Amino acid sequence: MFYKYSNMGKISALSGLLSFLAAMFIIGCAPKYPGVPEKYHAGLDEALQAAGENRDELETALNEIPDSQKAAMAFLVVNMPQRDLEGLSAGFLKDNIEYAFKARETFSWAKALPDSVFFNEVLPYASLNERRDNWREDFFQLFYPFVKDAKDIRAAIDSVNQNIVDVVKVEYNTNRKKPDQSPFESMEQNMASCSGLSILLTDAFRAVGIPSRIAGTANWHDDRGNHSWNEVWVDGQWYFTEYYPSGLNKSWFLNDAGKADKNDPKYAVWASSFEKTGNSFPLVWDMNIKYVPAVNVTDRYVQLYNEQQKAKLASGELVEVEIIMLKNDKCSLVGDDRMAINVDVFKGEEQIGGGRTSGPTQDLNDFLTLYVDKNATYTFRYTNARGEIVNVDKEIQDEPVQVRLYMGVEE
Repeated sequence: MFYKYSNMGKISALSGLLSFLAAMFIIGCAPKYPGVPEKYHAGLDEALQAAGENRDELETALNEIPDSQKAAMAFLVVNMPQRDLEGLSAGFLKDNIEYAFKARETFSWAKALPDSVFFNEVLPYASLNERRDNWREDFFQLFYPFVKDAKDIRAAIDSVNQNIVDVVKVEYNTNRKKPDQSPFESMEQNMASCSGLSILLTDAFRAVGIPSRIAGTANWHDDRGNHSWNEVWVDGQWYFTEYYPSGLNKSWFLNDAGKADKNDPKYAVWASSFEKTGNSFPLVWDMNIKYVPAVNVTDRYVQLYNEQQKAKLASGELVEVEIIMLKNDKCSLVGDDRMAINVDVFKGEEQIGGGRTSGPTQDLNDFLTLYVDKNATYTFRYTNARGEIVNVDKEIQDEPVQVRLYMGVEE
């Protein structure tokens, strides 16, 4: 009997050991981040470690959403800057995910997006370094009525573009508190810079499933300063637009963007990204901020500008205008009499171009040259030697013309 008892004891002990080992095997094989694609695991390890005391919030956000949304949440966490790893709550991130996916489920154009575009250009809760507002649900409700019957993404883009000013009641104004305002900050003031307006429009587009990002330059080719605008993704291609729309790939600034220099970050055209790229978007209000990823898109603007100019010249729609700035109206075209001054050119209220005139050391045949519509009146605007804004109206007919402007420098 003792022998039998002993064997039964051994069998029981062995059975327990096997059960324990099986449990350990199952635990060992369990995924580290259930429902999250393995390609994000290493990045999540690094991001969660960097989050410090906020790690629990990010893990809660990952764990409490449906499996179908976990890859999207992982994309955000892996790519978010340090300030967000340390500061964003689970509730904020879950709200953002919920309404991003609601837009994807609601609109046909959003359903058709590849994950790579949806994740990087619809899902993100911010574009640049602006304050992190929980805008997505509010903006979905605000802009849904304008796009619910849109037949396609182009119609939806046009509807948002045409109605946003009336909806958010924000206008361009240099008296805004800061250039990098969040959407709610701009709506509280009813004013924003070009960057603030671009943030507003991109958020409005994203709220209804339209892929959008911000584009801009730190400085135009002729050192006239910076500008920001928007891009939208349509049928596999990027198009530009802006808060005050004139149509896709149509705006006054193409004349300048088409002269950008991709090899000089200061003069290149950049598009924002949420996914890390190795480059940073130039934030002219704080060039020390390097955590906003960017893509150099200069080539596309140069190519588009050249194509449009060639097409218009070939069709006979445009006429060449040379702009010269002289010290005063007594000067000749001798080199020393010329001045390098910024000139903006308007057709009615719309700026259609501009640039910097040639100075005394440049070739005598080097002029600020624009191509404009025939048979129209244009306004050439600049600041003279006394600090006064000067507007010179000139009727341009169907022959090339040279426009001479004067700074009013006393001899």
